[in-house]
Formats: sequence, C-alpha cells, structure tokens
Amino acid sequence: MSVRKNFGILPSGEQATLYTISCGEITAQVTDYGATLVSLLVPDKEGSLADVVLGYDDCTGYAAGEGCLGATVGRNANRIAGATFPLGKKVVHLTPNENGNNLHSGPDMYFKRMWTLVSASDTAVTFSLHSPHGDQGFPGNADIRVTYRLDAAGGVHIVYDGVCDQDTVFNLTNHSYFNLRGQAHTEAAMEQLLSMPARFFNPDDAYAIPTGEKRSVEGTPMDFRSPKPIGQDLHADYEPLNLQGGYDHNFEVFCNPCAQLTDPVSGRSMAVYTDCPGIQFYSGNFLNETGKGGVHYGKNSGVALETQFYPDAIHHPDWPQPVTKAGEKYHSETVYRFHW
Repeated sequence: MSVRKNFGILPSGEQATLYTISCGEITAQVTDYGATLVSLLVPDKEGSLADVVLGYDDCTGYAAGEGCLGATVGRNANRIAGATFPLGKKVVHLTPNENGNNLHSGPDMYFKRMWTLVSASDTAVTFSLHSPHGDQGFPGNADIRVTYRLDAAGGVHIVYDGVCDQDTVFNLTNHSYFNLRGQAHTEAAMEQLLSMPARFFNPDDAYAIPTGEKRSVEGTPMDFRSPKPIGQDLHADYEPLNLQGGYDHNFEVFCNPCAQLTDPVSGRSMAVYTDCPGIQFYSGNFLNETGKGGVHYGKNSGVALETQFYPDAIHHPDWPQPVTKAGEKYHSETVYRFHW
C-alpha cells in the first residue's frame, strides 16, 4: 500500500493527507488537497535523487499559494474570454477573475478543495470530486476522478475521468512546474533544453486570450522543433513574447511525444505524451512563491507543460471542442516519462 502521513491542517480545520507511491526508481507524493502533485523524486545519471517539481512543505502552503504548483485544474483549464460562452441553447456565465475573463474556472478552483480518496496502492492513487450543478458557473452535476500512476519504465501517468448529467465543459490539466536539475536549483530552469514538434502555436492578445490565429513557428522564437535552451529566445523582441513576458502559449499537438525537456547537467529528461489537442508551454513568467525548504521560486524558476484543449476553444467552433455530452464519459491521459 501507499505510505500515508498527515500533511497539515487547512484554515477550514480539515486535515490533508500526503500519499507516497513508488515504482522502480521514481517516487511521487500527492495530496488529497487539490488532488495535487507535491513531489517527484527522479534519479540523475549518477543515480542521485532530486525532487523535480516545485511545491510547498505542507497543505497550508498550497492553501495560501497563488502559483498553481502541482495543481489539478478544472472544470476548464486556462482561459475563457469574457467569462461567458454559449452551450447549446444556454449561455453559461462564469466569474470574471482575470481582466474580465475567466482563468482556470476560478475563483473557486478545484485545487483549493479537499478531494476524496478512492483507492491507493504501492504505485497509484485515485481521488474523486463531486462538482454540483452551477459549481463555478458550469451546468450539470459532474463526478470527476484523477489518478496518479507510476510505471516501471519511468512513466508518471495522470488520468482524468468525468461524467455529467448535462452537456458541460470538461478540460482538466495538471499545472506542475518542472525543473529537472532539482526544484532548489532555480537558476537552472531556463538552461534546460526543450523540444516540441509543433508546427503551429496560438498568438494571444494582451490578456492572454488567443486571437484565433494558428501561426507557423517557422522563423520565430516559438520554434522548438530542434532542442534549444528555453532561455535562448526568451527575451527576443517578438510581440507574442513581449505581450506575455515570456512563453505562455498553446502549441498544437499532432504527434507524441509532444514535448521533451532535458537537463544536460543532471542527464534527466522528460518526454510528454497526451491525447489532448494542445499543450500550454509556460516559462513561469510571474512566479513569486516561497516553496519547499524555504526556496524562493522567482520568475522563470520552473517550466509548466500543461496538456489541454486550446484556450478559449469554446469560442472557436473550428477548433477541437471541450464539450462532453450528458451521460457520456470524459477521459484523458497524459504521461510524463523520465529518462536519466
């Protein structure tokens, strides 16, 4: 069975639990507060372990933190323009929580709630959440499960399942920030090599809402078809980067792995596999958190690779749609596979 321990007391008085699972040489810790990935121990080329995800020491850090570290995000990850959208014959109204738009289905985010443990084994943990009709503004009573599972080939599987009694939006993701040198080596994150086969990305407006354009990466700082250090073009004079203060953009997914991150110093690499149509690459442009062991996570201290439907897809009918029909099953899986 997984190892369980107290992860602290929340401001609500609820007690959070930390679950430890292992397989092969990888160990992960997850908590029922937010169905959150807390730590991920991965060996380097010498066999030394390091925690490669940013996080906090206990549940109070996650309750107070604003960086979405390790978070399960839903019902809809990323942004919806105007915090409203048509769904069938209805108009759905969410809460505007960022520049008149809705971000991560806030302000009552899934990652700020206690989830229920469904099952726990040596290598996997499953949490569930009931999201009632009108929760966050979305229609329908939704039941959601998130499973973290490790495999013997260095894979960290994150599996999402959901069902709702009305047509609704399902677009869940994990918002972990990775630093393959180890979470304490904040200076190293932008030195790591990223490759993505994506041919297109979505430019955003000044409020990080996609303009509707699918733009070729050819000849731009957004071209990661060959591996390059993240920091190489981070400060290039290019409007999409200038508007967001760095990388914070959706890239198409047309093959797997859809991204690979490599730290040449430690020898660790991570390949991303998904059944989602998009991946949000975020270079931590606004990180400002105090994390594990008192480490300060400042700007560009970690890299998020969030698999998803395109941001604001609900307003672009020609893009893959995040709508699940009443009674139908939503299922999505992303795998972060490590090598060293």
